[in-house]
Amino acid sequence: MNNQFGKQGWTPERINNLKGKTYVITGTTSGTGYEAARILLSKGAKVVMLNRNPKKSEDTITMLKQTLGNNIDVSAIKMDLGEQASVKKAAQEVLNTVSKIDALLCNAAIAQTPKHTLTVDGWEAQMGVNYFGHFTLQGLLFPLIEKSNGRIVTVGSMGYDMGIKAIKFDDLNWEKDYTPNDAYSQSKLAQIMSMYELNNRLNKAGKTNVKAYACHPGSSRTSLISTNGSFMMKLIFGIMKMTPLTQTAERGAYPELMCATEPNLDVAGFYGPTGRSNWVGPVGAHEIKPHAKDKAVMKKLWELSEKETGITWAI
Repeated sequence: MNNQFGKQGWTPERINNLKGKTYVITGTTSGTGYEAARILLSKGAKVVMLNRNPKKSEDTITMLKQTLGNNIDVSAIKMDLGEQASVKKAAQEVLNTVSKIDALLCNAAIAQTPKHTLTVDGWEAQMGVNYFGHFTLQGLLFPLIEKSNGRIVTVGSMGYDMGIKAIKFDDLNWEKDYTPNDAYSQSKLAQIMSMYELNNRLNKAGKTNVKAYACHPGSSRTSLISTNGSFMMKLIFGIMKMTPLTQTAERGAYPELMCATEPNLDVAGFYGPTGRSNWVGPVGAHEIKPHAKDKAVMKKLWELSEKETGITWAI
């Protein structure tokens, strides 16, 4: 596939001045979320960060101001994606704080949770945080995103194609046969599918002013696995970080930044590094496997998600 952005792929040099634009990002205290926030702020945007640890949010704001100067427009709201009550409260705070949302970047995630764990709302932890938490947030912020002709950007993972490759509707919470990788894989597949299904629904409703994008960071040197993974996963990823099979967190942020800012980007695409195994390399559109665009599964997942979360989208 030829990269539409040339040999170097997409880079933040393509972002124009973002003064007057507002971006809401989940999970910005480290890794790709921090880099995405930093780059958007450096272009003059207003950024609202949603993180579960207020102390880390404060430290992040301090760091961003040291790097970019005190005039940046950045604020933080406490939100734990693993608790629906916290997500609803945070969404309300966002709506009270900003008058527009040019893009919501769903960047936060947990990965490879070693033991079968449920969230307070009774979902398997990775599905609860990565998928249902973001589904509720997106649904509640949707009316303002629509009013702003904005975008929803979901940071998926190549993991969507590395585990179960299906949604286990008969045992969504992995009461049996739990493995960290399969559960993670399902949560990422669900996240990606929901973007294509959202676009289908927006299309049907004639609401093409809102755009939803699915992307992934490739194999980036972030704290994702070291925060949550098993000892073995930490060891493997620790070794990988020293090889050319991984890239910087900053480069890992490029796909979500592109999906948030690049004009006329095709909503049907899947975006990320286009090099070896899509782990590293120039950023652009690349292949997505058919199981991630299965129309019947996408529709069933959406209907189930509205039922599980009690959030009906105003589409």
